[in-house]
Order: sequence, then C-alpha cells, then structure tokens
Amino acid sequence: MSAFESQQFTDIHAKALAINLEATCYGTFAEIGAGQEVARWFLSAGAASGTVAQAISAYDKTVSDDTYGAGTRYVSRERLLAMLDHEYQVLLARLSTTRGEHTRFFVFADTVATRNYQGTNEQHGWLGVRFQVDPGGEPNQILLHINLMDPTAPLQQQAIGTLGVNLIYAAYHQRSSSTAFLAGLFDDLTSKRLEIDVLEITGPVFAGNDSRLWCLESLRNGMSHGLVFDANAQVVEPSTPLHKRPLLVQRTLGGHPGPSASKVFQAAREKLLAEGNPSDREPLAVLEVNTPSLGGSAASDNKELLGLIEQLAPLATVMVTNYPEGYQVLDYVRRYTAAPIRVTIWLSMFLRLLEERMFPELPGVMLESFGRLLVTDVTIYVAPMRKEDLVAALGNLPEGLLRESPGSDLLTLDDFIPKPPLDHFFRYLRAAGHVVPLGERGAKD
Repeated sequence: MSAFESQQFTDIHAKALAINLEATCYGTFAEIGAGQEVARWFLSAGAASGTVAQAISAYDKTVSDDTYGAGTRYVSRERLLAMLDHEYQVLLARLSTTRGEHTRFFVFADTVATRNYQGTNEQHGWLGVRFQVDPGGEPNQILLHINLMDPTAPLQQQAIGTLGVNLIYAAYHQRSSSTAFLAGLFDDLTSKRLEIDVLEITGPVFAGNDSRLWCLESLRNGMSHGLVFDANAQVVEPSTPLHKRPLLVQRTLGGHPGPSASKVFQAAREKLLAEGNPSDREPLAVLEVNTPSLGGSAASDNKELLGLIEQLAPLATVMVTNYPEGYQVLDYVRRYTAAPIRVTIWLSMFLRLLEERMFPELPGVMLESFGRLLVTDVTIYVAPMRKEDLVAALGNLPEGLLRESPGSDLLTLDDFIPKPPLDHFFRYLRAAGHVVPLGERGAKD
C-alpha cells in the first residue's frame, strides 16, 4: 500500500492525485452541462494515465440522445442512470479482458444545468459514480442530486468539480460509515455553495445501509435545508412532486400531524378550490417536519425520525426541513412553484407564534416574520382544536385570550381575543384574508 493509499486527505488536489496513484482504479468520466470539471482535476493532478480511461462530454442534445437514448429530461436521474449504464458497459466490453483481473473499474457521470445568462433557469444537477471494490466484483453505486447556490456559472462549475472529486475519493476511501462519507463529501464546500437533497447508495458494499438515514444525517449536518419523501417514504428530487403545483402545507406539531390531519387537509383543499384560483393541477398535500422543533428521541435519532416519516407518508408528501423560521420554508418551496400556497397551522401554533414574537427584546420581529411569510400568494389557515388538545400543546389555556362557547369544547380562530396593540395587527390580517379560520365550529372532530 502506498503512502497515498494509507492516508486520508481533505485537499482536493491531493485526493485526485491519490486516486491517480492507485494502480487498480481505472475508469471513465462522462460529464454534460458544466464542462469537464471533475475530469479536469484528475487530468491536471498528475499521473492521470493510471486512472483516466476516457473523458467525454456528449454536450449536443442530438449526440446525447444518440449515445444515451432519447425520452428523458437532460438533467434527471433517468439520464444519469442511462449515462452510467452505457459507459459502464462500454468500459467493461473494451477493457475487462485485458485489465479485468487487476483493475477496479469505475464510471463517474454528471448532468448539470448551471446558471444561464439571465439567471432564470433551475440550477441543479445529478451526479453519480458506479464502481467496483474488487477486480471483477459486482458494481456499487452512489447517486446525488444537488442544487447550485453560487451566483455565477464559473463558481458553480468549480463547486461541481470539487464535489465530483470528493465523491470518487469517498467511494473508495470513506464509505465505511455515513459520518466519514458525508464529512469527506463536503470537504471544501458549504450549503451556501450547493445543497445535496438526494443521496442514494446501492450495491453489495452498502448492504445493510439505508440511503434515507444517510440523507437525514446530511440534513442534520447542514448539507441541505430540505428533504422530500414520496408516498413510499423514499427521498425524491423536490421538483418531482412540487413543480408548479398549488400546495397545501401543514406544519406538524413537533413532528406529529395533530388530530384529524386527513380531515384538515380535505377542508384546506375545499377552501382553496372555493377561492377560485385557476390551476390545471390538483393541489398537493405536504406535511412539514421541522427538525429544530422535534421532541423525544426523534430529535436526535435518525431511525426514530425515519419511523415517523414512514407513518406520515401515507397521509401526504413529507418535507423535512431544518429552517428556524416559517418564511424560510416557503422560500424553499417557492423554488419549485409559483402557484398558490396555503399553510395550515393549528390554533396552538398560531398562539405560540404570536406569543414568541411579542417579546420586548424583539421589536418588529413579528411584523417582519408575517410580512416575509405573506409576501407572495400565501394564506395561513388556522385549524381548530379541542380544548384538551390545545391545553396539551400549550401546557395551559391562555387566560383572557380565548372565549369558550357553552356546549362545545372546540376552539377556533374566531375565539381568539387579542390584546392591544396586537388586536390592530390581528384585525388587519383577518380583514386582508391573510389569516383565516379553517372549518366551522362542530365541523371537525
């Protein structure tokens, strides 16, 4: 084993050189959309002939379709898999006979959309590596979806180059645990440069590992701000369910949907449709789980959090975020849709939100928070709660702020009696239709 093989590196140049000096690693680099930023590192680090079998870029769409097949979006998981499939088969067909006994073959591929001249496009990409751990062994695979956050295309290209080198190095040297892998993957990067919101690991070397747990760990490590789970509790590219959809976002109570969540979604859907907003797409129900607000073991245990997500997934698309403020969540989903967004919060959440923002040491914070929350087509639906549920959520019933109706233990936004100076602000929110009660007394159980 060489000195390079026995060390762990964080410097990108050293990582590329270390791979180049490993006599058994040999493969293809196929990159579309951002130049050959990853291949460039290996070609310029030295000793590239020991690693690079081929570096190509099927940039033209006709050439790309002819090589990898038509019928998929050019920046998509499907296109990335087509690239990996094609290049891996070609690599083995050409070289397995002459090099197969002593070579660990790999293919790195990416398909990326960096910032266009106007800055109007979605700036994201898919990257992946398919690699053998032993000569002749079954391949393993790592796929990533990224959002590019740098303000210019050249900076985005640099970030892709860094991430690609990190990915290949981590695949060979840091795959033994999610902690080591994720730390190496983000060397010389931050979430201000790019976010990773999908991470998939497959193959014999990852047997017993759940990709979703690695994704949740990456979120807690600040490598992204949001993860989206489909009805099968699998992590998906956020634009897949959210793209151009009207959204019904329901904030959970410490990770729990609250009483009658499905009925609340139905009531929110009916209210949104009654508003008459034109849309050719059905509103999408989204349950948001905010990691800073989680309690119990799910606050720190990813397995517990995943179990919670699996319980919620049949109810709606689940979005796990680490944003401290609600308006940041809306900024996040606004990346994917300009359609109306209706946010459902429970009465207890609304009361707590106002209480937290009324602290004298935070002047103006409440106005700023609501202003940023409602800057676009967003309305807050406040769901009613039974008295016992409200007391359980708040710890007590706020004295003098709620009127209780005889014969009913259901409390709604209409029962809220704000005190000065909050009453003026509350009346404005109600009159402008920014905050509305969801359902009528007795309509929900």
